Amino acid sequence: MLTAAAAVVPSTAPAGAATGTPPQVYGAWHCGNDACTWATVRDMTDFDHANHWLIDRGDGRPSVNLVVLSFVNPLTLLNGTTNSGNADGVPVGMNQGVVNYFTSHGIRVMLSIGGITYTDDWNTALAQNPTLLGQRAAALASRLGVGIEIDYEQSSGPNTAGLQAFIDAYRAAHPYDASGADPTARLTIDVAAGDRWLIDLDQYASAHWLTTSGPVLDYANAMVPSKQPTAAGAESNWQEHLTGKANYSPAIPPLAPAKFTGSLYIAEGSQVRPECTDFPSSVTNGTSAWTQSAAPAGAGTSPGLLGYMFWAAERPATRGVTTVPPNSCEGGVGAGATSFNIPIPMPALRQS
Repeated sequence: MLTAAAAVVPSTAPAGAATGTPPQVYGAWHCGNDACTWATVRDMTDFDHANHWLIDRGDGRPSVNLVVLSFVNPLTLLNGTTNSGNADGVPVGMNQGVVNYFTSHGIRVMLSIGGITYTDDWNTALAQNPTLLGQRAAALASRLGVGIEIDYEQSSGPNTAGLQAFIDAYRAAHPYDASGADPTARLTIDVAAGDRWLIDLDQYASAHWLTTSGPVLDYANAMVPSKQPTAAGAESNWQEHLTGKANYSPAIPPLAPAKFTGSLYIAEGSQVRPECTDFPSSVTNGTSAWTQSAAPAGAGTSPGLLGYMFWAAERPATRGVTTVPPNSCEGGVGAGATSFNIPIPMPALRQS
Protein backbone atom coordinates (compact mmCIF):
# COMPACT_ATOMS: atom_id res chain seq x y z
CA MET A 1 0.00 0.00 0.00
CA LEU A 2 1.39 3.40 -0.98
CA THR A 3 1.21 6.29 1.40
CA ALA A 4 0.36 9.94 0.93
CA ALA A 5 4.02 10.80 1.29
CA ALA A 6 4.64 9.20 -2.09
CA ALA A 7 2.70 11.88 -3.94
CA VAL A 8 4.66 14.73 -5.44
CA VAL A 9 2.45 17.70 -6.27
CA PRO A 10 4.14 20.52 -8.20
CA SER A 11 4.21 23.89 -6.53
CA THR A 12 3.12 25.62 -9.72
CA ALA A 13 0.43 24.69 -12.21
CA PRO A 14 1.42 23.95 -15.80
CA ALA A 15 1.80 26.99 -18.00
CA GLY A 16 -1.49 26.45 -19.83
CA ALA A 17 -3.63 25.59 -16.83
CA ALA A 18 -5.18 29.06 -16.49
CA THR A 19 -6.53 29.13 -20.08
CA GLY A 20 -7.52 26.71 -22.78
CA THR A 21 -9.29 23.39 -22.39
CA PRO A 22 -8.09 21.03 -19.65
CA PRO A 23 -7.62 17.35 -20.54
CA GLN A 24 -10.66 15.10 -20.31
CA VAL A 25 -8.89 11.83 -21.19
CA TYR A 26 -5.91 11.02 -18.99
CA GLY A 27 -5.05 7.37 -19.26
CA ALA A 28 -2.48 4.62 -19.34
CA TRP A 29 -2.09 1.58 -21.50
CA HIS A 30 -1.50 -1.40 -19.22
CA CYS A 31 0.69 -4.37 -20.17
CA GLY A 32 0.28 -6.57 -17.11
CA ASN A 33 3.34 -8.31 -15.69
CA ASP A 34 4.23 -10.31 -18.80
CA ALA A 35 4.95 -7.76 -21.56
CA CYS A 36 1.39 -7.26 -22.77
CA THR A 37 0.22 -10.87 -23.11
CA TRP A 38 -1.92 -11.07 -19.94
CA ALA A 39 -1.47 -14.84 -20.19
CA THR A 40 -1.89 -15.64 -16.48
CA VAL A 41 -4.60 -14.97 -13.94
CA ARG A 42 -3.29 -12.40 -11.49
CA ASP A 43 -3.16 -12.66 -7.74
CA MET A 44 -4.99 -9.47 -6.86
CA THR A 45 -2.84 -8.71 -3.80
CA ASP A 46 0.23 -8.75 -6.02
CA PHE A 47 -1.67 -6.82 -8.69
CA ASP A 48 -2.53 -4.10 -6.18
CA HIS A 49 1.08 -3.86 -5.01
CA ALA A 50 2.26 -3.41 -8.60
CA ASN A 51 -0.50 -1.03 -9.67
CA HIS A 52 -1.78 0.81 -6.60
CA TRP A 53 -0.47 4.11 -7.94
CA LEU A 54 -3.09 3.97 -10.69
CA ILE A 55 -5.96 4.01 -8.19
CA ASP A 56 -4.24 6.21 -5.59
CA ARG A 57 -1.92 9.11 -6.44
CA GLY A 58 -1.07 9.33 -2.74
CA ASP A 59 -4.14 11.15 -1.44
CA GLY A 60 -6.76 8.52 -2.23
CA ARG A 61 -7.61 9.82 -5.70
CA PRO A 62 -6.76 7.86 -8.87
CA SER A 63 -3.83 8.96 -11.03
CA VAL A 64 -5.77 8.33 -14.26
CA ASN A 65 -9.35 8.17 -15.46
CA LEU A 66 -8.75 5.47 -18.08
CA VAL A 67 -6.82 2.20 -18.25
CA VAL A 68 -6.46 0.31 -21.54
CA LEU A 69 -5.55 -3.37 -21.06
CA SER A 70 -3.19 -4.33 -23.88
CA PHE A 71 -3.39 -6.58 -25.96
CA VAL A 72 -6.05 -8.97 -27.29
CA ASN A 73 -4.94 -10.95 -30.36
CA PRO A 74 -7.61 -10.32 -33.04
CA LEU A 75 -7.20 -13.74 -34.67
CA THR A 76 -7.39 -15.52 -31.32
CA LEU A 77 -10.56 -13.54 -30.56
CA LEU A 78 -12.08 -14.37 -33.94
CA ASN A 79 -11.37 -18.08 -33.48
CA GLY A 80 -12.51 -18.15 -29.84
CA THR A 81 -9.27 -19.90 -28.95
CA THR A 82 -8.82 -21.55 -25.56
CA ASN A 83 -5.29 -22.51 -24.57
CA SER A 84 -2.85 -21.95 -21.72
CA GLY A 85 -3.08 -18.18 -21.99
CA ASN A 86 -6.52 -17.54 -23.46
CA ALA A 87 -10.13 -18.43 -22.72
CA ASP A 88 -12.66 -18.12 -25.56
CA GLY A 89 -10.21 -15.89 -27.43
CA VAL A 90 -9.40 -13.49 -24.57
CA PRO A 91 -6.23 -13.40 -22.45
CA VAL A 92 -7.05 -15.05 -19.12
CA GLY A 93 -5.53 -12.14 -17.19
CA MET A 94 -8.07 -9.71 -18.66
CA ASN A 95 -10.84 -10.82 -16.35
CA GLN A 96 -13.65 -9.25 -14.38
CA GLY A 97 -11.53 -8.98 -11.24
CA VAL A 98 -8.96 -6.78 -12.99
CA VAL A 99 -11.65 -4.69 -14.65
CA ASN A 100 -13.47 -4.19 -11.34
CA TYR A 101 -10.22 -3.21 -9.62
CA PHE A 102 -10.22 -0.07 -11.75
CA THR A 103 -13.91 0.61 -12.30
CA SER A 104 -14.61 0.46 -8.55
CA HIS A 105 -12.42 3.58 -8.29
CA GLY A 106 -14.14 5.46 -11.10
CA ILE A 107 -11.56 4.55 -13.76
CA ARG A 108 -12.89 3.64 -17.20
CA VAL A 109 -11.49 0.40 -18.70
CA MET A 110 -10.96 -0.53 -22.34
CA LEU A 111 -9.33 -3.50 -24.05
CA SER A 112 -6.89 -2.92 -26.90
CA ILE A 113 -7.14 -5.32 -29.83
CA GLY A 114 -3.90 -5.65 -31.74
CA GLY A 115 -0.57 -3.98 -31.16
CA ILE A 116 2.32 -4.21 -33.60
CA THR A 117 3.04 -7.85 -32.65
CA TYR A 118 -0.39 -8.87 -33.91
CA THR A 119 -0.45 -6.89 -37.17
CA ASP A 120 -0.36 -10.01 -39.34
CA ASP A 121 -3.13 -11.53 -37.23
CA TRP A 122 -5.24 -8.42 -37.79
CA ASN A 123 -4.73 -8.87 -41.54
CA THR A 124 -5.73 -12.54 -41.38
CA ALA A 125 -8.77 -11.92 -39.19
CA LEU A 126 -10.01 -9.05 -41.36
CA ALA A 127 -9.60 -11.20 -44.47
CA GLN A 128 -11.44 -14.15 -42.94
CA ASN A 129 -14.49 -12.63 -41.25
CA PRO A 130 -14.34 -9.01 -40.09
CA THR A 131 -18.06 -8.92 -39.25
CA LEU A 132 -17.78 -11.87 -36.89
CA LEU A 133 -14.68 -10.31 -35.34
CA GLY A 134 -16.64 -7.12 -34.68
CA GLN A 135 -19.49 -9.12 -33.17
CA ARG A 136 -17.12 -11.00 -30.88
CA ALA A 137 -15.43 -7.77 -29.82
CA ALA A 138 -18.86 -6.32 -29.01
CA ALA A 139 -19.80 -9.42 -27.01
CA LEU A 140 -16.52 -9.20 -25.09
CA ALA A 141 -17.24 -5.55 -24.31
CA SER A 142 -20.69 -6.48 -23.04
CA ARG A 143 -19.39 -9.33 -20.89
CA LEU A 144 -16.75 -7.25 -19.08
CA GLY A 145 -18.41 -3.83 -19.27
CA VAL A 146 -15.53 -2.22 -21.16
CA GLY A 147 -14.80 -0.28 -24.32
CA ILE A 148 -12.61 -1.41 -27.22
CA GLU A 149 -9.55 0.17 -28.81
CA ILE A 150 -8.43 -0.71 -32.35
CA ASP A 151 -4.64 -0.93 -32.61
CA TYR A 152 -4.05 -2.01 -36.22
CA GLU A 153 -0.50 -1.09 -37.22
CA GLN A 154 -0.40 -2.09 -40.89
CA SER A 155 1.87 0.56 -42.36
CA SER A 156 0.96 0.04 -46.03
CA GLY A 157 -2.20 -1.23 -47.66
CA PRO A 158 -4.31 -1.76 -44.53
CA ASN A 159 -7.57 -3.59 -45.02
CA THR A 160 -9.80 -0.57 -44.45
CA ALA A 161 -12.81 -2.32 -46.01
CA GLY A 162 -12.43 -5.15 -43.51
CA LEU A 163 -11.95 -2.71 -40.66
CA GLN A 164 -15.07 -0.85 -41.78
CA ALA A 165 -17.00 -4.13 -41.57
CA PHE A 166 -15.57 -4.75 -38.08
CA ILE A 167 -16.66 -1.28 -36.95
CA ASP A 168 -20.10 -1.64 -38.52
CA ALA A 169 -20.64 -4.92 -36.66
CA TYR A 170 -19.48 -3.43 -33.38
CA ARG A 171 -21.65 -0.36 -33.79
CA ALA A 172 -24.67 -2.53 -34.60
CA ALA A 173 -24.36 -3.87 -31.06
CA HIS A 174 -23.09 -0.71 -29.36
CA PRO A 175 -24.14 2.49 -31.17
CA TYR A 176 -22.12 5.68 -30.84
CA ASP A 177 -22.95 7.36 -27.52
CA ALA A 178 -21.95 11.00 -27.25
CA SER A 179 -22.91 11.04 -23.57
CA GLY A 180 -20.24 8.48 -22.71
CA ALA A 181 -22.66 6.86 -20.26
CA ASP A 182 -22.34 3.39 -21.79
CA PRO A 183 -18.76 2.10 -21.39
CA THR A 184 -19.30 -0.56 -24.06
CA ALA A 185 -20.07 2.13 -26.65
CA ARG A 186 -16.57 3.60 -26.36
CA LEU A 187 -14.72 2.58 -29.55
CA THR A 188 -11.41 4.25 -30.41
CA ILE A 189 -8.46 3.81 -32.77
CA ASP A 190 -4.71 4.32 -32.58
CA VAL A 191 -2.90 6.35 -35.23
CA ALA A 192 0.75 7.26 -35.55
CA ALA A 193 2.40 10.06 -33.56
CA GLY A 194 2.09 12.25 -36.66
CA ASP A 195 0.74 11.88 -40.20
CA ARG A 196 3.85 10.29 -41.76
CA TRP A 197 3.31 6.66 -40.69
CA LEU A 198 0.18 4.51 -40.92
CA ILE A 199 -0.71 7.00 -43.64
CA ASP A 200 -3.51 5.05 -45.34
CA LEU A 201 -5.19 4.17 -42.06
CA ASP A 202 -4.83 7.72 -40.78
CA GLN A 203 -6.35 9.13 -43.97
CA TYR A 204 -9.31 6.78 -43.91
CA ALA A 205 -9.99 7.17 -40.19
CA SER A 206 -9.78 10.97 -40.31
CA ALA A 207 -12.06 11.17 -43.33
CA HIS A 208 -14.66 8.56 -42.39
CA TRP A 209 -14.67 7.77 -38.66
CA LEU A 210 -13.42 10.81 -36.73
CA THR A 211 -15.39 13.71 -38.14
CA THR A 212 -17.31 15.96 -35.78
CA SER A 213 -20.37 16.03 -38.04
CA GLY A 214 -20.89 12.27 -38.18
CA PRO A 215 -18.55 10.53 -35.74
CA VAL A 216 -18.26 6.76 -35.87
CA LEU A 217 -15.33 6.30 -33.49
CA ASP A 218 -15.09 8.28 -30.28
CA TYR A 219 -11.53 9.49 -30.81
CA ALA A 220 -8.02 8.50 -31.85
CA ASN A 221 -4.80 8.17 -29.86
CA ALA A 222 -1.70 9.60 -31.49
CA MET A 223 0.69 6.88 -30.35
CA VAL A 224 4.20 7.30 -28.98
CA PRO A 225 7.03 7.61 -31.53
CA SER A 226 10.11 5.37 -31.44
CA LYS A 227 11.49 7.20 -28.41
CA GLN A 228 10.36 9.89 -26.01
CA PRO A 229 10.12 13.17 -27.95
CA THR A 230 11.04 16.61 -26.73
CA ALA A 231 8.13 18.91 -25.99
CA ALA A 232 8.69 20.65 -29.32
CA GLY A 233 8.88 17.33 -31.14
CA ALA A 234 5.66 16.08 -29.56
CA GLU A 235 3.84 19.29 -30.46
CA SER A 236 5.12 19.09 -34.03
CA ASN A 237 3.84 15.53 -34.38
CA TRP A 238 0.43 16.36 -32.96
CA GLN A 239 0.13 19.48 -35.10
CA GLU A 240 0.30 17.26 -38.18
CA HIS A 241 -3.00 15.68 -37.18
CA LEU A 242 -4.57 19.09 -36.64
CA THR A 243 -3.38 20.38 -40.02
CA GLY A 244 -3.61 17.21 -42.08
CA LYS A 245 -1.61 16.61 -45.25
CA ALA A 246 -3.27 18.32 -48.21
CA ASN A 247 -0.30 17.42 -50.42
CA TYR A 248 -0.83 13.66 -50.00
CA SER A 249 -2.92 11.71 -52.48
CA PRO A 250 -5.47 11.08 -51.19
CA ALA A 251 -5.17 13.99 -48.79
CA ILE A 252 -5.27 13.44 -45.05
CA PRO A 253 -7.94 15.84 -43.79
CA PRO A 254 -7.47 17.91 -40.63
CA LEU A 255 -8.48 16.26 -37.36
CA ALA A 256 -10.39 18.22 -34.74
CA PRO A 257 -8.40 18.77 -31.52
CA ALA A 258 -11.31 17.22 -29.61
CA LYS A 259 -10.92 13.98 -31.57
CA PHE A 260 -7.49 12.81 -30.43
CA THR A 261 -5.09 12.43 -27.54
CA GLY A 262 -1.31 12.78 -27.52
CA SER A 263 0.83 10.01 -26.03
CA LEU A 264 4.08 9.89 -24.08
CA TYR A 265 6.25 7.23 -22.46
CA ILE A 266 6.26 6.59 -18.73
CA ALA A 267 8.38 3.43 -19.04
CA GLU A 268 10.92 3.25 -21.87
CA GLY A 269 13.97 1.04 -22.12
CA SER A 270 16.17 1.32 -19.04
CA GLN A 271 15.09 4.85 -18.11
CA VAL A 272 12.54 5.97 -15.57
CA ARG A 273 10.93 8.94 -17.27
CA PRO A 274 9.90 12.19 -15.54
CA GLU A 275 6.44 11.31 -16.87
CA CYS A 276 6.49 8.66 -14.13
CA THR A 277 8.34 10.35 -11.31
CA ASP A 278 8.77 14.12 -11.80
CA PHE A 279 5.85 15.96 -13.38
CA PRO A 280 7.39 19.47 -13.23
CA SER A 281 10.28 18.39 -15.50
CA SER A 282 8.19 16.11 -17.73
CA VAL A 283 7.32 16.47 -21.40
CA THR A 284 3.70 16.31 -20.24
CA ASN A 285 4.18 19.55 -18.33
CA GLY A 286 6.29 21.02 -21.13
CA THR A 287 3.52 20.47 -23.68
CA SER A 288 0.63 21.40 -21.40
CA ALA A 289 0.14 24.98 -22.58
CA TRP A 290 0.14 23.93 -26.23
CA THR A 291 -2.00 20.85 -25.65
CA GLN A 292 -4.72 22.85 -23.91
CA SER A 293 -4.76 25.71 -26.39
CA ALA A 294 -4.03 24.01 -29.76
CA ALA A 295 -6.39 25.64 -32.22
CA PRO A 296 -8.54 23.88 -34.83
CA ALA A 297 -6.85 24.01 -38.23
CA GLY A 298 -9.70 23.04 -40.51
CA ALA A 299 -11.77 20.70 -38.34
CA GLY A 300 -13.61 21.19 -35.06
CA THR A 301 -14.47 24.36 -33.20
CA SER A 302 -12.94 24.07 -29.71
CA PRO A 303 -9.25 24.39 -28.82
CA GLY A 304 -7.17 21.83 -26.99
CA LEU A 305 -6.43 18.15 -27.53
CA LEU A 306 -8.70 15.68 -25.81
CA GLY A 307 -5.96 14.70 -23.36
CA TYR A 308 -2.96 12.44 -22.76
CA MET A 309 -2.23 8.72 -22.88
CA PHE A 310 0.85 7.09 -21.32
CA TRP A 311 2.77 4.00 -22.46
CA ALA A 312 2.73 1.84 -20.42
CA ALA A 313 1.86 0.63 -16.92
CA GLU A 314 3.54 -2.31 -15.16
CA ARG A 315 5.81 -4.26 -17.59
CA PRO A 316 5.61 -3.14 -21.24
CA ALA A 317 8.65 -5.24 -22.30
CA THR A 318 10.48 -8.32 -21.11
CA ARG A 319 13.50 -6.15 -20.34
CA GLY A 320 13.78 -2.62 -19.04
CA VAL A 321 12.04 -0.54 -16.44
CA THR A 322 8.59 -1.15 -15.03
CA THR A 323 6.16 1.07 -13.13
CA VAL A 324 6.18 -1.32 -10.18
CA PRO A 325 7.37 0.19 -6.85
CA PRO A 326 9.82 1.79 -6.31
CA ASN A 327 9.19 3.13 -9.84
CA SER A 328 5.48 3.80 -9.41
CA CYS A 329 4.20 6.98 -10.99
CA GLU A 330 2.41 9.07 -8.35
CA GLY A 331 4.97 11.84 -8.76
CA GLY A 332 4.57 12.03 -12.52
CA VAL A 333 1.22 10.91 -13.88
CA GLY A 334 -0.39 11.28 -10.46
CA ALA A 335 0.93 14.78 -9.85
CA GLY A 336 -0.16 15.72 -13.36
CA ALA A 337 -3.69 14.55 -12.55
CA THR A 338 -3.68 16.93 -9.59
CA SER A 339 -2.24 19.82 -11.57
CA PHE A 340 -4.67 19.38 -14.45
CA ASN A 341 -7.58 18.67 -12.08
CA ILE A 342 -8.41 15.57 -14.13
CA PRO A 343 -12.12 14.67 -13.83
CA ILE A 344 -12.75 11.24 -12.31
CA PRO A 345 -14.81 9.55 -13.53
CA MET A 346 -14.29 10.68 -17.07
CA PRO A 347 -17.00 13.17 -18.15
CA ALA A 348 -18.92 13.29 -21.40
CA LEU A 349 -16.30 14.18 -24.00
CA ARG A 350 -16.25 17.29 -26.16
CA GLN A 351 -17.78 16.59 -29.55
CA SER A 352 -16.45 19.43 -31.68
